[in-house]
Amino acid sequence: MTEPQQLTFEQGLAALPEALRTAAQAHWLEIAPHAQRSPGDWPFSAAKVLACSEFVAQACQSRPELLPELIGSGDLQRVYAPDELATRVRRAAAACEDEAALKRALRQLRQREMVRLAWRDLSGWANLQEVVGTLSALADACLEAALEKLYTWAVARDGVPREEMGGDTAKFVVLGMGKLGGEELNFSSDIDLIFCYTEEGETANAPSLARGPRLVPIGETGKRGLSNHEFFVRLGQRLNQVLNEQTADGFVFRVDMRLRPNGASGPLALSFDAMEQYYQTHGRMWERYAFIKARVVAGDAVAGAEIQQRLRPFVFRKYLDYTAVEEIRALKTSIHRELLRKGIESNIKLGPGGIREIEFIGQAFQLIRGGRDRRFQERRILPVLVHLRDEGDMTPQAVSDLSSAYEFLRNTEHRLQAIRDQQTQVLPTNDIDRLRVAVGMGFADWESFQTVLARHMQRVHEHFSSVFAAPQGEAPAEDEQGLHALWAGTLDTTSAGEVLQAAGFADTATAIGLLQGLRAGGVYSALSANGRERLDKLMPLLLAAAGLTPPPQTTLVRLVAFVEAIGRRSVYLALLVENPLALSQLVKLCSASEWIAQYLNQHPILLDELMDAASLYVPLTRVALAAELQGRLARLPVEDLEAQMEVLREFCNGHVLRVAAADVGPGLTPEEVGRYLGFIAEAIVAQALTLAYDDLALKHGHPTLTVDGKATRPGFAVIAYGKLGSLEFGYTSDLDMIFLHGAEREGGVTDGERRIANELFFARLAQRLIHILTVRTGGGILYEVDTRLRPSGSAGMLVTHPAAFREYQESQAWVWEHQALIRARPIAGDAGLAAVFEEIRTATLCRPRDPQTLRTEVMAMRQRMHAAQTAHDPGEINLKHDPGGMIDVEFMVQYALLRWAHDHPELIQHRGNIPLLEALQSRGLMDAASAGLLRDAYRHYLGVEQRLKLMERRPLVAPPELKDFPQRVQALWREWFEQ
Repeated sequence: MTEPQQLTFEQGLAALPEALRTAAQAHWLEIAPHAQRSPGDWPFSAAKVLACSEFVAQACQSRPELLPELIGSGDLQRVYAPDELATRVRRAAAACEDEAALKRALRQLRQREMVRLAWRDLSGWANLQEVVGTLSALADACLEAALEKLYTWAVARDGVPREEMGGDTAKFVVLGMGKLGGEELNFSSDIDLIFCYTEEGETANAPSLARGPRLVPIGETGKRGLSNHEFFVRLGQRLNQVLNEQTADGFVFRVDMRLRPNGASGPLALSFDAMEQYYQTHGRMWERYAFIKARVVAGDAVAGAEIQQRLRPFVFRKYLDYTAVEEIRALKTSIHRELLRKGIESNIKLGPGGIREIEFIGQAFQLIRGGRDRRFQERRILPVLVHLRDEGDMTPQAVSDLSSAYEFLRNTEHRLQAIRDQQTQVLPTNDIDRLRVAVGMGFADWESFQTVLARHMQRVHEHFSSVFAAPQGEAPAEDEQGLHALWAGTLDTTSAGEVLQAAGFADTATAIGLLQGLRAGGVYSALSANGRERLDKLMPLLLAAAGLTPPPQTTLVRLVAFVEAIGRRSVYLALLVENPLALSQLVKLCSASEWIAQYLNQHPILLDELMDAASLYVPLTRVALAAELQGRLARLPVEDLEAQMEVLREFCNGHVLRVAAADVGPGLTPEEVGRYLGFIAEAIVAQALTLAYDDLALKHGHPTLTVDGKATRPGFAVIAYGKLGSLEFGYTSDLDMIFLHGAEREGGVTDGERRIANELFFARLAQRLIHILTVRTGGGILYEVDTRLRPSGSAGMLVTHPAAFREYQESQAWVWEHQALIRARPIAGDAGLAAVFEEIRTATLCRPRDPQTLRTEVMAMRQRMHAAQTAHDPGEINLKHDPGGMIDVEFMVQYALLRWAHDHPELIQHRGNIPLLEALQSRGLMDAASAGLLRDAYRHYLGVEQRLKLMERRPLVAPPELKDFPQRVQALWREWFEQ
């Protein structure tokens, strides 16, 4: 905004309430004679500014030239260009020959810029982002300029600080914490700093004292070098004095060093190693919280990036850290008690609904999620709130409420501090200052301002309470008190049995034994005091929930195993205590499926998935899965393959859990289960291929070919066979895959510095892809990979050229390999190669075949497979391999397609058994009774197979579980093949 030219200073006065009009006139009478301006020359905004800010008025009185210069230069009414402020500060510092001159120059410049910014803020010309950004940039510039001068003088006096290892110059780093680190500095804020340096050592080439300005007696440093610790502590002390010391010109910024290791009692500066050791050994939650906003604000930027990287694992944990919620709740409670003790009731920062509650909400989620999602390592609060909305952690309305309140509260904070340049967040009690705040915020009076303020703070506190409300209530419900006593071991056997019976457990002796074993076991004894407290809160809740499930005893066994599996990671205990919904979903799923219970034992990080029941039971589509995985990987550094592989596993595990939850919950058809699980595998293979390719291309460049004088890039394609190809995928299915490449058999190399033959590149690409999918990390493995269906099986090349693949299918492949080709489907890689594969598949499957010869070969292969199976209890049926089972259905379908595809090529567009049966029936190639039988049998078999996996059972079942399908399928088999 610019000054409204048609309005005068006198009109600005007339627009003010009488009390403020009087104050503004009094200030004008003091300033105007020195400014040599008539009232008509004064800007309209001056009335409001002088009325609302004693600081601006007094600065203009003490330095009469200040306001005319700001107006005449045009700086008052324009936004500074990037780095313009830093240039001004450097220029002011450059001319200083000693510390006294440096202090004076920085203080005078600070006063000018603060008057300018307060004027722009109160006039409504600067928005919140400009105000906090400019203040932070001013602090950065003053720190950097002062440090540069002080370091130069220190080296001239004491020598260059050298590192012990290698003798390189030791580097000094200033970390800005709090609002300075977040570039959200307020009008009269302290700046929170931490000083550190790269390595211990001592100064070298220390000159005589005569060569540098002797600012403070420091001993005979010319005779011996200072230790690096002494050098940087003294440098830090002088930097603090230059900024913080109150002189006749005021101060630059108040400096607060209490966030450093060991607080006010700790060394003023520490080496990187000492910093890292401290936080690894002694770091506390509030220090993690403080480091969210840490930023290098002065000193060596490269060294600063190093120390931040070294400390990042302390701040942002790789797992979901729900201990942050209870820790921040405790911190907030402590702050609230302190406020009550001091009798402060109107603190817009620390009080209920204040700025700190908004920051706590955002920063709690940052501590929880920042290790897995780098977007949450953002230092500024408003972008964090947007991420919470985008991730569904908070509703759009909640984020809108918090963002609006934050802007309103921060602007109010600036109006309070601009009155006298004082660090305060307490609402005034005198009428004149209240009016200054209200008018500065654009209100006519205090009452109307306070109404809006109260509404904002009420909404903030409501949202804060919804996030940080103590779970399950502060005390156990009356009907849970017995379970607390039971877990605590304070009940005798009879009373314990009665409590368990009342909770729903019939076999009380076994339940008591399970609980006693858990409490006396190594997991409980190894827990910290906080961990035991969390488990003591959790176990009665688990017992109460388990007692409501259909098989409470079985559920309790699985839950105890789960607690033993996660016990030493008490963060997961905190998650369950903090989130009743996650706890109830855990109990429900463990009750429903042994496989899900084991899956959660192996991947407890999936507990986060249980917090949103709406999405837990809704598997995603193919497109949505691909988009989500791409989004997750995009948040990671492109060079961090380890982190990328971990994200692939977390993605896979989370979405497989969704399918399983929907399967045992609302219910999915067998075809839906296979399709959803196949979509997950497709998305993962596609992204794993991209990661593998990019990794190799960094080392060797891209494969290239010259065709007809033009350079091209040959492609690579992944072809899925088996259950992935037909989208009949299971919970633990392998990936049956082959690979095609578009490079010629000879010639062609990559275009990087370390060139290799194209064929070698693609062979390594396939190996790299398999490695990404099969290597075991903290998240487990993704899939087992089987490539034996490639031409010539295990003896063949891992990656095949399409011409060789075509030749093999035409002249060497067995009928069973053509059967396998029915289910084959391109799932990742080059679209051109995928089209070529489809041409080869079509030509192979649609060739004319002699029905009798085909029948004989299919029967022979089926007999070999049956003979290779191990014996089992004759009272059970092997669902897949026994006569009349899944493989018989598959072979009959495959026989039918190979027999009739020549005359009906449209059949081969289908890969799955059930769609193929429907297509065969619709074309009259199979009668309705036969097709219906095979379709119903296969669908039933798929459902039983999936259920057995969820129950952690082998594919051996009692005959009644399969109804009469095996006998009927056998009869049809004999009719087709044995007559």
